[in-house]
Amino acid sequence: MIGSLIYGDYLKLIKNNNININNFNLDQIQPSSIDLTLSEECYEIKYSFLSSNSKVRDRIDNLIIEKINLNKRYVFRKHKTYLVKLEEKLNLKDNIFGHCNPKSTTGRLDIFCRTIVDYSDEYEKIPKNYRGEIYLEITSRSFNIEFGKGDKLNQIRLVYNKHKYCNDNELKIYNNRNPIVFRSPSDKYVKIDSGVKVSVDLSNKNKINAYSAKKNAKIIKFNKVNFYKIRDFWELISVEDKSILIEKNKFYILKSKEKVKIPPSMAGEMVPYDTGIGDFRAHYAGFFDPGFGYPGGSFAVLEVKTSELPFLLQDGQTIARIKYEKLNKKSNIVYGTDIKSNYQNQELKLSKHFFEDE
Repeated sequence: MIGSLIYGDYLKLIKNNNININNFNLDQIQPSSIDLTLSEECYEIKYSFLSSNSKVRDRIDNLIIEKINLNKRYVFRKHKTYLVKLEEKLNLKDNIFGHCNPKSTTGRLDIFCRTIVDYSDEYEKIPKNYRGEIYLEITSRSFNIEFGKGDKLNQIRLVYNKHKYCNDNELKIYNNRNPIVFRSPSDKYVKIDSGVKVSVDLSNKNKINAYSAKKNAKIIKFNKVNFYKIRDFWELISVEDKSILIEKNKFYILKSKEKVKIPPSMAGEMVPYDTGIGDFRAHYAGFFDPGFGYPGGSFAVLEVKTSELPFLLQDGQTIARIKYEKLNKKSNIVYGTDIKSNYQNQELKLSKHFFEDE
């Protein structure tokens, strides 16, 4: 059966040493992905790179500014780039391949991270039948953040043989029978075009429309959950004219106008919308596991940044889209409270490190 792997497939791959994990913890496995963990081996490096013609390890010596041991937690400074070997190694076969994405928590902290593997000319790509180490390039862009061995910043989704993406006609038929997109009564129709289009919610009914990262905030300890006051790190933004100016190099958290859900037979991935609509990045973290948004849908959180020109966003403006992909079989393990998922039935929500201090 072709398509994305599910929870039980990952268990089998680990048992057969196709995924080799030091200090494996069962909670790393998600319904259609697996979380990857930082090892103690870390380097501050001079610049980003790919390793298309060699092993990553063979290129490191010429890039090192400082070698760091993450057995002792260490502060990654803003705008500096670090390379960390991950605890997991792959020994894939049977035409299994995949790609990686930052976890939702990572994206909501404006941590820019990309996976690098041996003999690959693309970030985030796990080539078919890949065997070797995995490295993560990390650049924190809004906060100084303390990391240590075992922290989970990214995840991998593996696929057997080939992707099985749902085309627009399939999505429309499915949505008519069992809605995967929910809009308010005032919104006329669901937009499905190369996936489900996602628009930004800047309506006046919201008490808070957006968060913007403050400059010069305190250090965030990545392993501290529900620990920090929102107002110490974020500006709270309310809009009056249903629009917001995205300022250059500032980081914003917004939410979608639509609620979405992912059926147990599918997985989702949010991808940036066509850059023809504007020069901004609409998100960093992308995977949606089967069961996300059940039963009545959850809003998608949008992580927005522009690096060239300020950009005016208006209520209802399309900003990204979600691709739906068929699993190789229906997943019995789904996203939600049973597996202690952090963002089920979310509204406008920051990462799990923060609590409302009003």
